[in-house]
Amino acid sequence: MLLKTFGWSFAVTAVGLALAGVLWGWQGLAIVGILSILEISLSFDNAVINAGILRKMNAFWQKIFLTVGIIIAVFGMRLVFPVVIVAVTAKMGPIEAVNLAINDKPQYEHLVTGAHPAIAAFGGMFLLMIFLDFIFEEREHKWLGWLERPLAKMGKLDMLSVIIALVVLLVSAMTVATDVAHGGGDKSATVLLSGVAGLLTYLIVGGISGYFEDKLEEAEEDEDEDDGPAAKAAVASQEAGSNGAASKRPVSGVGLAGKAAFFMFLYLEVIDASFSFDGVISAFAITNDIFEMALGLGIGAMYIRSLTVFLVRKGTLDDYVYLEHGAHYAIGALAVILLITIKYEIPEVVTGLIGVLLIALSFWSSVRKNRLEGKSGKPSPAESEVTSGV
Repeated sequence: MLLKTFGWSFAVTAVGLALAGVLWGWQGLAIVGILSILEISLSFDNAVINAGILRKMNAFWQKIFLTVGIIIAVFGMRLVFPVVIVAVTAKMGPIEAVNLAINDKPQYEHLVTGAHPAIAAFGGMFLLMIFLDFIFEEREHKWLGWLERPLAKMGKLDMLSVIIALVVLLVSAMTVATDVAHGGGDKSATVLLSGVAGLLTYLIVGGISGYFEDKLEEAEEDEDEDDGPAAKAAVASQEAGSNGAASKRPVSGVGLAGKAAFFMFLYLEVIDASFSFDGVISAFAITNDIFEMALGLGIGAMYIRSLTVFLVRKGTLDDYVYLEHGAHYAIGALAVILLITIKYEIPEVVTGLIGVLLIALSFWSSVRKNRLEGKSGKPSPAESEVTSGV
């Protein structure tokens, strides 16, 4: 299982490190290795979030995520994206931007970091919306019950997430964006525009994917009603394992295909892009060579993809029910950090450790809950909150 899931990641690591050693020597080998570790540490929570979405998709789209998705992640976000940012912000052609990245690395780095306010505002707002929609939704399991119960009640107000996100964006534009460290000067208008773009991207892509997912669930419910009591009894018997075979009927929200899976795939890619922003910017603290950067971050991205599939195939999110909570709280922290970094420098180790700590705490709470339950079966929602230990 481990080798099957992480086999490609191991192979890419071996080839990538060997290539780095040949092209850039021991120094290049060390830089690529450090960048790989940086990407993994910054994006571990991304794997948990991806797994929560990927488990809803069928096997075909899971393979698309691992093939086409990794090409977009490695070459699109880690290599092409920084060059596009330079071309847009500096108002130059793509060929000129590539030439600048190869032959004038200090200026290239200056232009990319100068675009940080726009990048941070876009990514920060997109990630903030993911976090807000999660904590305002009523859920069976509650990790921080004292906080999540009142927030779930507040979430019944329409568009509350959007309102809070816009307030946060406005405050950011009026505070940290007035005198930024990256690029200098007042970037309030840039932050507002980019933040609204991030919010709209979330609403459009997430809204469309959610719409098709709901339509699929409605179609399955209608089919269940048309089947009649006998068919339903047969399905229930299959699901209970009475005949030793798994049910062949699709479960609502699982095995998404067609339009629903396509837009869910787009949603996944935008999430990955939002997570990669801080990794790309942080990588300039280690190197300004775009090829070293793409290779190192690309290796890290491969492991995040493999970890995502591992979590799905092992059913980890079902076994450890608070992992998704921890990952979403880590997303909320990352969103706030991105907005703060518009003006202030925050060490990458802080960003990485916050996410790892929150996920570790949620994992520990899940293990404790499972131990307290023993073999007694699922607890009630009230018992779930008590056994979370928080």
